[in-house]
This record gives sequence, structure tokens and C-alpha cells, in this order.
Amino acid sequence: MSVVQLSPRVQELQRRLADFVENECIPAESEYQKELNQGSNRWKAVPATMGKLKSRAQELGLWNLFLTKEYKEGAGLSNYEYAILCEIMGRSPMLAPEACNCSAPDTGNMEVFAKYGTEEQKRKWLDPLLDGKIRSAFAMTEPEVASSDATNISTRIVPGRGHGGNGYVVNGRKWWISGAGHPNCAVFLVMGKSDLEASKYSQQSIVIVPANAPGVRVVRPLTVFGYDDAPHGHCEVIFENVWVPKENIILGQGRGFEVIQGRLGPGRIHHCMRSLGMGERALELMIERVQQRSTFGRKLIEHGVVLENIAQSRMGLESARMLVLRAADMIDKAGAKNAKKEIAMAKVVVPKCVLDVLDRAIQMFGAGGVGQDTPLAEFWAGMRTLRIADGPDEVHSRQIAQLEIAEQNERTSVRRNRNAGIKSRL
Repeated sequence: MSVVQLSPRVQELQRRLADFVENECIPAESEYQKELNQGSNRWKAVPATMGKLKSRAQELGLWNLFLTKEYKEGAGLSNYEYAILCEIMGRSPMLAPEACNCSAPDTGNMEVFAKYGTEEQKRKWLDPLLDGKIRSAFAMTEPEVASSDATNISTRIVPGRGHGGNGYVVNGRKWWISGAGHPNCAVFLVMGKSDLEASKYSQQSIVIVPANAPGVRVVRPLTVFGYDDAPHGHCEVIFENVWVPKENIILGQGRGFEVIQGRLGPGRIHHCMRSLGMGERALELMIERVQQRSTFGRKLIEHGVVLENIAQSRMGLESARMLVLRAADMIDKAGAKNAKKEIAMAKVVVPKCVLDVLDRAIQMFGAGGVGQDTPLAEFWAGMRTLRIADGPDEVHSRQIAQLEIAEQNERTSVRRNRNAGIKSRL
């Protein structure tokens, strides 16, 4: 991959965003946590700090940066350019992405509407999402099946009549539905099977389900290593005889796999770059810590093992970043479908790399590293979860191996044919 030169505009966005995250988002994290009420109130209101940061991000022109230049609704950036900015937001994952209206799962859902939505679907759902007036959730994972193989999904989406005429009836139980607990969550994109007789990858459809539709029930928020991530949340949701009009299907019946593949490629790169931002912040905290604390008569930084930890962390982050940027560049040049191996490699490598950095930083903080006085423990919980979310490591590694074998077999075949041609001319 050749180095991509950032335009003056992107360099200015980079500078402005870094200043916003360092001097406004990170300092506001503790206040945001204080504003989150205890108990059930945690799910009823968004802390006022978030509203202030959103207004500020809009003033600074740091709004909706994620939609790439192929979308008229976007900021006109490439995937590579946005990846650079996305890492900066990852330094304050609790606040910066949402403040800039660039947080998951809304980014992926907005891309679905922008790429596949009808004009009416865009008017009704995409416009308010782009304005930050509502939030959304993507309902795919289920508790009763191994959802890493999406062909297992058992939720049913079947044709049926409702009070509004012909449409679809949705029945199923989903869990780990990010964003479902948010008080502003207004819409679900739900994946389920609409035709059990169709071919393996044509059985699934995705429909738009308003969050207030009769039969939609958010059962409970689920915790991630003890964190409930309120008010965003990762929830268990039941869809019981939920009727939606036929106009609420995305792209068409049986095209669910096509939609999720279009949604997940760039989204995985976003996750990886935000993760690297967390890793960078963890490394900074580690270096600050080891220069301040002493053990056995010496500063921590004077111990050889500590220097090794710092060096390994820097080398790991640099290597992981290049892998992600290569994947982003491939998406720009060849499309996500042709960058599957690069995306999969980044998705496996980055969370492991950042987990290593976080683990070293936590070790340097000792007991303080596993508590609430630093972001390290919460970062670690999120990174460990990312090794499962959006496809577990094993699924991506399997895909990488299959693609690598196919590519090598193709190269071998070309060489054999070339050599056979040379021999025939001798």
C-alpha cells in the first residue's frame, strides 16, 4: 500500500477533531459519569453533557464524518481518510463518537439506509438519524443459536396482514442488541428468515421495525464484564407478532445477507480504528504512570521489563494501524467485497494488539488499573468483547485461511500453465 497523502481539508479536520477530543471530550468524561443516575433512571435520560458536546461538534464541522464520498449525504471523505479521524474519536469512546454522530450501531444503520433505502425510508429514518434526533439498533444476534453463522438465525419474518394492510409479521428473540436501551432509540433493523425453502443465503430478510411498534419488548440490559453501558446498552429484545408494512423491507425479500455484508465491511474498520485510539491513550497513561511511581528504590520506568512493555506496545500499535489503513485503502480502491481478507486480518489482529497494550497498562497501575479511576478496565472490557462482536476471531481466521489457500492455488495454477506453455514451444 502506498502512503495516502491527506488533503489540507482532512488535515484541518484532524487537527480540529484532536483538539475537540483532548480538550473537551476527555475532560467531560467524569462529569458525564456523574450525570448518569443510578438504577433504572440510567436508561431514561441522556446526560446533559452529551447534548453540549453534540452542539459543539456541529459548530466545529465534526458531524457525520463517517459516510464516505459515494453518498450524497456524507462528508465526502474516503474510508482511509475517515479511518484516520476515527482513531482520534476512539481516544474517548464513551463520548467522542456519539458527540460527532459517528457511533455504532447508528453509523452502520445509516449506511444501510443511504445505500439500500428507498426515498421514503430515507426521509422517515435516515434524515432524523443524520440530524442526531433519534438513535437506532441492529437486531441480529440470538441466544438460542450460534449467531456467528448467520444462517442459523431463527427469527421469522413472514408475510401477514395487519391494521395497515399487507406486510410482514416478526417473531423472535434477540440479544446483545446495542443501542436498544437508549431513550432515543426509535428504530430497529431486524434480521430474520422470510423463506425457509430458499437457498441458504436467500432465506434471510431485513425489515425496519419502529421501536414503539406493538409487540416490541426490551426485556433487560445485559452487562459486559459488569458494565451496563447505559444509556446505550446491549439488550435482550423480544419481537412478538410485530407487524410492519411491506414498505419496511430493506432492498427486497431474501436479500438480508447482501445488506449485512455491505454494512459490516467498513463498520469493522471503524471498530478497529477506534480501538487503536484506546490503545494509544492506554500507552500514554502507562508512560505517565511509570514515570511517577517507584518500587524497590527505583522509578518503574528504570526497570527493564517496563521499557520492554512500552516498546512492545508501540511496535504493536504501529503494525496494527498499518494493517487497518491498508484495509481501508483496499475498500476505497476495490470495494469491501474485494477487501475481505484485509478486513478480516485487521479485525483479528487489532483487538488482540490493543488488549495486550491495555493489559500492560493495567499491570503498571496495579490495583488502580482494574478500578473506576482510569478508563483502562472499561476499555479492556470493550476490547475483549470485540473479539466476539461482528464475527468472532475464529470465523475471520477461517475466512483468511480459505482466501489465502485459494489465492495460492490460483498462483500455482498460473505458474503451471505458464511453464506448460514454455515447454510446448521448446
